[in-house]
Parts: sequence; C-alpha cells; structure tokens
Amino acid sequence: MNILDSVRVVPDFPKPGIQFYDIATLLSDPPAWRETISQLREKAEFYKPDMLMGIESRGFLVAAPLAMEMGVGFGMIRKKGKLPGKVLSYEYDLEYGSDVIELQADLVAPGSNIVLVDDLLATGGTMGAAVNLVEQAEAKVVASLCIIELEGLGGRDKISCPFEALLQCPA
Repeated sequence: MNILDSVRVVPDFPKPGIQFYDIATLLSDPPAWRETISQLREKAEFYKPDMLMGIESRGFLVAAPLAMEMGVGFGMIRKKGKLPGKVLSYEYDLEYGSDVIELQADLVAPGSNIVLVDDLLATGGTMGAAVNLVEQAEAKVVASLCIIELEGLGGRDKISCPFEALLQCPA
C-alpha cells in the first residue's frame, strides 16, 4: 500500500508556492492509517524508546496511537503557554522571528530514551529545537520520525539524532 495515495496535496497553501501535505485524509482512511502506524512502529522499535514525544499539533495525532501500540509512554511538546505546571522552554529561530516550545519539567525521566514524532519535516527548525528541549530534561533523543520529509529544504541537517521518514516528497 502506498500511504502517499491517502495524503491530500493542497497547492498554494498556506501561501502561493507551498505544497501542503494534509494528513487529514490519511487519518480518515483506516487501512492506510493502520499501515502508517505499522511502518512507524517498525522504525521506532529499533531505537527501543522509553517514551515517544509528539510535537504540536499533528505530531500528537501520530505519536499517541504509536506509543499505545508500542506500550510506551507518550508526551507532548507544545507551544509556549499551553502546558500547566513547571515547564522547560526552548527558544529557536524561525525564518522571520522566533518561537518557543515547552514540555512539562517532570514528564521525562532523566536518562530515558526518547523518540520524537511529527507528521512532517520541512526546514527542521522545530524538530531540532525539540531535540534540544528534551536534552534539557537530561533525556536522550535516540531518533526522530515523521511520516513525510520535504526534500531539498535541508531539514535533517538541523537534527542531531538519527532521522527517518516514511515518505520523501517535493517541497
């Protein structure tokens, strides 16, 4: 099964020249979604994670069922101000400005092995920042996984851990 057949490609969204890979259609196709989780599970299990961390927001949709299938914990990396309690924060640069991501300070056990999960890797800024954030929690990011990697944007070059994607697609 080619899971890309179940991903809707929306040209010129959110602005002209951008190809948006919409996983909503993948999520609504049970056989394709099961196949996606199965393929991601095979990749993730190789790294023997203690926990999967999903990156806001579509990464939650991927990481939560994957963690449940694997029998490991799930946690969320969110944008600033979205998590209760004490948080760890990491500020990173965007093309025009900066952003901040956070995780709950007591969520990740020091020394644990973490696999980061998102739906798509483009420039790698957010995934690279998530690696740094988890390392602040004194855990080890053993890998990062995505369904889709956009080619030609150099995203994987900004990630200091092994990276794998199910699909490579044109940006």
